Amino acid sequence: MEAREIILANIDRTDPPRCGMTFDRDRINDMLGCGLRPNGYQQQRWVDGKVEYYDDEWGNIWVRMREGSIKGEIHRPAVESWDQLATLEPPDYSHPDCAAEMMARFSQPTDKFKIAHIGGWIFDNARYLRKMETYFCDMALYPEELQRMHRLVATVYEQKIHLAGSTGADGIMIGEDMGTQTGLLFSPQMFRFYFKELYRRLMGIAHDYGMKVLMHSCGQNWAILPDLLDAGVDVFQLDQPALYDMPQLAALLKARNAALWSPVDIQQILPTGDRLRIEAGAQEMCDIFEGGLICKNYGDLHGIGVKPEWDMWAYTAICARFGLPADG
Repeated sequence: MEAREIILANIDRTDPPRCGMTFDRDRINDMLGCGLRPNGYQQQRWVDGKVEYYDDEWGNIWVRMREGSIKGEIHRPAVESWDQLATLEPPDYSHPDCAAEMMARFSQPTDKFKIAHIGGWIFDNARYLRKMETYFCDMALYPEELQRMHRLVATVYEQKIHLAGSTGADGIMIGEDMGTQTGLLFSPQMFRFYFKELYRRLMGIAHDYGMKVLMHSCGQNWAILPDLLDAGVDVFQLDQPALYDMPQLAALLKARNAALWSPVDIQQILPTGDRLRIEAGAQEMCDIFEGGLICKNYGDLHGIGVKPEWDMWAYTAICARFGLPADG
């Protein structure tokens, strides 16, 4: 069975011979990924002492410690007052050239699952446009304005989905960090009011192209996982699966014909540097989610205080679980 078929067999739960795998540094990787480029945008970066500033395609200004995490946090949002929403210029993905790199890459012969990385998603972009603390006040105080902003963000993702579909992508990758360590950042009722129908519409477009929907989300989001499955999520990319009751999560995914895409837990297990615990965590994840599992590494090991060799212990244990050589 080739790489693409293994990924699809795990997503569709059609008796895969092993878990899917997406590991960097010349290790087993069953996916071929590529992103889109907005028309006419070039990122700007500048340094001031120990911090770096940069803009994004929406016009937000970010700041990060130069020796810290890759992303940082919002310094100045693009929509500081609601009257700025009318003049906000969203990124333009209407031109076919935005997908030129993806088209070129995906048109080459490959046995891999072709995944289009199309950015964040509705909540992900909207909270940055207003800055997190302001956005949560907006959810209670300015529902009409917030819904208008959400619709604007959704039009951009609709453009992206059509572009991805035109390239022959097998799936789209989106990202929404909606949880804390104990639960959602907002109520399930607010999710259903503000997001669910937009999600359903956009994910439906992806499915019309025959693409799977793979969704990243940090935090404990158990309360709305059924809603997300209803909306069309096929794969949850969770970096902290140990936040959940994993057998309960596995049962839900199996019942709803969905899959998990995850590293060994990046908070409770990998950062311990305890080889036995990391290897046991890898084994446990494989045992619990087998048949609907894609294993991966975490992309910013430095940002979570994990040494490459600790990550390699997890990879080696996963390979051993499925009788694969860890040296390629």
